[in-house]
Amino acid sequence: MAKPKKDKPKKTNKPTLAEQADKYVCYQKSVQEPEHEIVFFDKAYKDAFGSKKAVHLREDFCGTFAVCCEWVKSSPKRTALGIDLDPEPLQWGKDNNLAKLNDEQQKRLRLIEQDVRQRNRPQADILAAQNFSFWLFKSREAVIEYFKVARSNLATQGLMVMDMMGGGECLEEDHKDVRTIEKGKKGFKYIWTQVSHNPINHDATFTISFKFKDGSKLDPAFTYEWRFWSIPEVMEMLREAGFSESHVYWEVTDEHGEETGEWHRATEAPSDPSWVCYIVAVK
Repeated sequence: MAKPKKDKPKKTNKPTLAEQADKYVCYQKSVQEPEHEIVFFDKAYKDAFGSKKAVHLREDFCGTFAVCCEWVKSSPKRTALGIDLDPEPLQWGKDNNLAKLNDEQQKRLRLIEQDVRQRNRPQADILAAQNFSFWLFKSREAVIEYFKVARSNLATQGLMVMDMMGGGECLEEDHKDVRTIEKGKKGFKYIWTQVSHNPINHDATFTISFKFKDGSKLDPAFTYEWRFWSIPEVMEMLREAGFSESHVYWEVTDEHGEETGEWHRATEAPSDPSWVCYIVAVK
């Protein structure tokens, strides 16, 4: 007599690594180096004002405000103000970055959900507007308006720090920059894609995606709709907004052309196919 068939166990739908991933964790591991930013801020401030130390930081477009957190950790005298219009990354930062600070450090960090084009007190020694965030302003009038407000949010001896990118690869549609961020089972790849570029008005779309070991993706995890601004345009607009001077900081390379992590003021630079630099404006 044949034995009755046993019911086979049902297969469970195990979530993919992408479904389990946190896009903000991936972003911070891929894009941000808060410790490096603080070192650069200190250098730029010293270049501008000598031995005087910067105490108060304002981070516009702060997102998860990792730089603010690192700033207050760097000295018990330092305070930080983070400004962002999007409540989602602010809340994530509160749950994941702010929560890692001790009580005393948390008291020296203030967050405001608002448009960066508003005046706040106290005025900052350093105002950071990084990750190309001000590129969301697509006209000269809008950028100059923002720069004027940013200047008013700076103390008398104040600096505004921005980063810029450029090179032919940044204008090449569907060009991808792929980097392995972590290896092993929990490793993932960071993929920066130049999706589109309109040469007439310089509107451009970029995305950040993450690919995981099981082949799953967060694609895209982040999308950016910007105007692609150039260094001379930004420096001209800073001057029109009232800043007394501005400088480009370019990364120093060694004899083999490798990046050294050191940044110095420059008036000339090689025509690299993909570059990143800082612009530092003095109030």
